[in-house]
Amino acid sequence: MSKATIVWTKIDEAPALATYSLLPIVQKFTEKVGVNVEERDISLAGRVIATMGEFLEEDQRISDELAYLGDLVNKSEANIIKLPNISASVTQLKETIEELRLQGYKLPDFPENPETDEEKRIRALYNKCLGSAVNPVLREGNSDRRAADAVKKYAQKHPHKLRPFAENCKAKVSSMSEGDFYENEQSMIVEKDSKFTIELNNKVLCEGELEKDEIISATFMSAKKLSSFLDETIEEAKKEDLLWSIHLKATMMKVSDPIIFGHAVKEFFKDVFEKYAKEFEEIGVNPDLGLGDLYEKLEKLPKEKAEEIKKAIQEEYNKRPNLAMVDSDNGITNLHASNLIIIDASMPPVIRDGGKMWNKDGKTQETLAVIPDRTFATMYDEILEDAKENGQFDVATMGHVSNVGLMAKKAEEYGSHPYTFKASEDGLMEVKDEEGKVLMSHKVEKGDIYRMMRAKDIAIKDWIRLAHERGSLTGAPIVFWLDSNRPHDANLIKKVVEYLPKHLEEKEIEYHILAPRAAMKYTLKRVRRGLNTISVTGNALRDYLTDLFPILELGTSAKMMSIVPLLAGGGLFETGAGGSAPKHVEQFLKTHHLRWDSLGEFLALAESLRMIGQKSGDKDVSLLARMVDKANEAYLDNNKTPSRKAGEPDNKASHYYWAMYLAEALANQTENEELAKQFAPIAKELKDLEKAILDEMLAVEGKEADIGGYYHPDDEKATKAMRPSETLNEIINKI
Repeated sequence: MSKATIVWTKIDEAPALATYSLLPIVQKFTEKVGVNVEERDISLAGRVIATMGEFLEEDQRISDELAYLGDLVNKSEANIIKLPNISASVTQLKETIEELRLQGYKLPDFPENPETDEEKRIRALYNKCLGSAVNPVLREGNSDRRAADAVKKYAQKHPHKLRPFAENCKAKVSSMSEGDFYENEQSMIVEKDSKFTIELNNKVLCEGELEKDEIISATFMSAKKLSSFLDETIEEAKKEDLLWSIHLKATMMKVSDPIIFGHAVKEFFKDVFEKYAKEFEEIGVNPDLGLGDLYEKLEKLPKEKAEEIKKAIQEEYNKRPNLAMVDSDNGITNLHASNLIIIDASMPPVIRDGGKMWNKDGKTQETLAVIPDRTFATMYDEILEDAKENGQFDVATMGHVSNVGLMAKKAEEYGSHPYTFKASEDGLMEVKDEEGKVLMSHKVEKGDIYRMMRAKDIAIKDWIRLAHERGSLTGAPIVFWLDSNRPHDANLIKKVVEYLPKHLEEKEIEYHILAPRAAMKYTLKRVRRGLNTISVTGNALRDYLTDLFPILELGTSAKMMSIVPLLAGGGLFETGAGGSAPKHVEQFLKTHHLRWDSLGEFLALAESLRMIGQKSGDKDVSLLARMVDKANEAYLDNNKTPSRKAGEPDNKASHYYWAMYLAEALANQTENEELAKQFAPIAKELKDLEKAILDEMLAVEGKEADIGGYYHPDDEKATKAMRPSETLNEIINKI
């Protein structure tokens, strides 16, 4: 009988492929100390199947495992290893639906513009699968994200390359100076439990319940001022010969940011949208879905008309500044789809590459980075200007920036989806309590983007506690990235001032409260001196900083540990970013080579086991956690990370080496003689048969891989593709 259960999430793309190889190995090792590791499907395809079960055959239906995990995170026994999942755009959701239909799932069409009640009902069901649908459900705790000492030391010993900044670098960040979310924000601390409504001209848009002492904030972005701003940046980029790029978070902000993205598409191709407005309306062009979707919709027109519009788009390119590319080899631009320009993945490379992005010619060019809302853009501006003035960072000596992030109870941006609206008419947007009292009020115009967000008091208290705990354990200063001139942050500062002192009575630590620009300036001074700093931030900055600094320090955010101590007493252990996963899968399908690095999974497993050991007092589980630490160090010290090139050891081989190091660590330890005895022959076989195992793995390299589907692979085919070494499989099966 197992002592505890770890849930390993079944997700998407590259980390999902890696799981077919790694999970069977993990399960064999953990079984030996009585820990069960089970898989739960929260992939995009799995969520679609679970959500749309009423349309499917009985044998095709599956249980809603995201809902199951949503219940589990509120229990003390929760122990979940969460791999990165797709935060789906409309385009990705439509592709998933199409793939599932080809596999025999009788799913309804995705209604882009629902008109009938049934279409609206179907769209509402599909909407549950869009955007950041998973994270708000599972993150019932605040985030502790940092690099393990071994990972940081490895990066400093083997520094990756950062491109130098030119002496007169013109790259810059541009944001709105008026009419944005920052300017229009209102905020308040709720005085008592109450029901509330959000209304436009007294028509109820949504309703819910407020909790005493929570912070609620509301704001809007002017559509007219956004369009004017975008037009100005396009002209500026053309004049200054800069690459034009826009940076948004349409996965987290799945209602507001696709609309902002749509404005960018319309402004960049303004003449085309004006000239062909009639045709675009006829074929259902939605600029929010990007240029890629526009090209697809053009296929509905007569060939001659479609070619005419394509030519007009090309002429528009020639009139405009160079546009940043996501994939210059395949003509995928910065405006093709909103999910391709996730700011936390797109801005760090701008710093890494000397203020440059890729242009249509496959060359790097200095960019004008457009981040419309200035709330957090200032910190990107600060780091770019710092690097222009002081030069590129030194990976070998730079200090580490970890993060404590406020995200429990759907805090802030993650909880804003139900409260975000595009104003359907001019008028007054109001938040009212159950007595009809107006709590917040904004005068909006048709097309403006309105949103409300919340932060529960229990989540804020725990965030402050966790920040103090990390400062106490490390001795590094903690910095609250809060702007006293921003109403929401001003209320958070009140909470910090109220709740932090009781923790300081237990142990004094150094702390600062600084607005994002000043916080970045303070942090960078320490980084350049080789000193560590703990950033303590709200939800969006948590996302941004935990990609920005790891990409500069480590080369990737996938090597970070992300620990979420759940409010109910359990733990959620996240394994790193999946932003490059599509390219990894593309390479794998062509060559059988998967370059995904599973270090994040290795690190998460150690922390997951450690929590079980600490809570239960089980010495064997704690021992295995320490041995996983040793295996992780050996994996790094011996540089067994996957090669990027086909024909060289990849992700599958890295799992073999990690298993060998773990078996050796268990065989050589002296705390548990029985475990040492069991693993001694396993360790010997794994070491002695290295050539045979690698030969079997490399024999499939260079050949196409058939896994039966991109979003919904065939488990049998994917397992065969990811476990090609029968020698290794036989050894693992003996454990």
